Amino acid sequence: MSRVEALGRFIWDFVVGDDWQVGAGVVVAIGATAVVATTNVAAWWVLPVAVAGLLALTLWRASRAR
Repeated sequence: MSRVEALGRFIWDFVVGDDWQVGAGVVVAIGATAVVATTNVAAWWVLPVAVAGLLALTLWRASRAR
């Protein structure tokens, strides 16, 4: 395996991991932060709210599965 391929696999496993939906949510949250940062509104609050929401969603899905 080449170093480039190994790096690509590491990044994929690190970002996506076991739950691709959380990875997609983080990407959307970063994009939303970038959009809010272009306005006159402070953008610091977007990521903490997104992380709390993604955590709640993950816990809800895990508890529902049992």
